[in-house]
Amino acid sequence: MRDKALLFINGDAPKSLPNPENYSLIACTDGAFHYLKRMNFPLGKLDFISGDFDSHSGSDEDMYQGKFILTLDQEKTDFHKALEIILEKGFLEIDVFGGSGGEQDHFLGNLTVAYAFKDRMNIKFYDEFSEYYFIPNYFKLEGVKNRMISLYPFPSVNNITTKGLNWPLTNEILSITSRIGTRNFAVEDEVFVEYESGDVLLFVGMSEIEYPAIY
Repeated sequence: MRDKALLFINGDAPKSLPNPENYSLIACTDGAFHYLKRMNFPLGKLDFISGDFDSHSGSDEDMYQGKFILTLDQEKTDFHKALEIILEKGFLEIDVFGGSGGEQDHFLGNLTVAYAFKDRMNIKFYDEFSEYYFIPNYFKLEGVKNRMISLYPFPSVNNITTKGLNWPLTNEILSITSRIGTRNFAVEDEVFVEYESGDVLLFVGMSEIEYPAIY
């Protein structure tokens, strides 16, 4: 879909790259630039590369200097600063690759940044296992039968009800300190989630499962 932004950040490199033709703006942080180069991503399609460039190296990158945006604010992560730039450019739909893996404090930090922007932008993360994003109070998934569905309270959610899951919820409370809703799976093509208050981080597995995956 056009009018959508694509952002690569410095977690684990994706196993496969999305089609750049589906995006109107493509950007990366300076650390992610290196794995894109290794994976032969068409670097000429990058609209900007942002960061403090502590990860910048190699004279072959000089041809892209005109696309570098230096962001030195050490109070914000490179991901946070890249989202600010994308928001300033008027994009509200962002697909993010490289948000997980690596050092897990970075992963948790990326989720916290996405939470801070959730009321201004629709941010969807992708990795080799799942796609994940914050959802509104009324939400419908389609075409997800037999896929893993996890509902993670951030940090809590009240009166949550689901339809289409193997273990449904009915006006229940989820909290990271007591009960979470991970490792469920869809038994219908359509899944509905509704909740009264709080915030939910939804994970949808990339592939179908053959049996309940309970951990």
